[in-house]
Amino acid sequence: MKTLIQKIHVEEHRSFACRTYKTPNFETAWHKHPECELILITEGNGTALIGDYIGEYKEGDVFFLSPDLPHWFRKSEHTMVGSAIVIHFLRDFVGEVFLSLPELKSVARQLESKDTGILLQERLSCDVAVLIKEIEQAEGLTRIQLLLNCLQRMGSSTAQRTITKAFDTLTGGEEDALIETIIDYSFKHYLGPLSLKEVAEIARMSIPSFCRFFKRNIKKSYFDFIREIRIGRACKLLRETNRPILDICYDSGYNSWPNFSKQFKDVTRRSPSQYRKEHLSHH
Repeated sequence: MKTLIQKIHVEEHRSFACRTYKTPNFETAWHKHPECELILITEGNGTALIGDYIGEYKEGDVFFLSPDLPHWFRKSEHTMVGSAIVIHFLRDFVGEVFLSLPELKSVARQLESKDTGILLQERLSCDVAVLIKEIEQAEGLTRIQLLLNCLQRMGSSTAQRTITKAFDTLTGGEEDALIETIIDYSFKHYLGPLSLKEVAEIARMSIPSFCRFFKRNIKKSYFDFIREIRIGRACKLLRETNRPILDICYDSGYNSWPNFSKQFKDVTRRSPSQYRKEHLSHH
């Protein structure tokens, strides 16, 4: 089984890693690492699992992840090509003394957060995406200057959304592999009926033990986790297709309109029709 801790390779002549990961190397398991991660999605779309956050990712999205924050980017279609430029760097890659300089206050501010995932917004996302692409091609001191520029812009901008915070996991090898197995099984079967008995058997646990295990590691109940995946699919279909809302209800794992409508409102704070109208008004 794969381990949760990912070892990041950094060349001897460089202080941080920046490289493109493309299918099949884009596909990684539920994992974490001691480095900060700045990631630009360059191809594909799907579901991002970052700490206790479950949401969509798409081409052009930029995420900033604090050290040791478990995450997993799953493509929406198995045959789709996924690709991202990923920067991995230790929080003190320029040295604590340099980082404490008053001129780097905004950079230090960006790096202060722990167990936090951030999705960049609006113009900030576009500006940082351009810099990330430049970093991949740059050499020498220019690489460090460009990365510091990224962090400075992020640290001095409010155009970012915190998607998970204070997510701390104490799991070890066997538990990490089990989490991966549960999540993988769930994504393959979430459109059909799922029972706690069925998933607990996959985990080789009693139902109460499974519920405690999942809540301790993912910070939400198993059915809340499944609901967010299903509603995420419904949101995508509402935005990207003209299909009737009732069809979308049935194609998102629900067999009851009242239940779907209630669950959708609980997650998005609006009805499916309101969600579709709001999306159309922004395009």
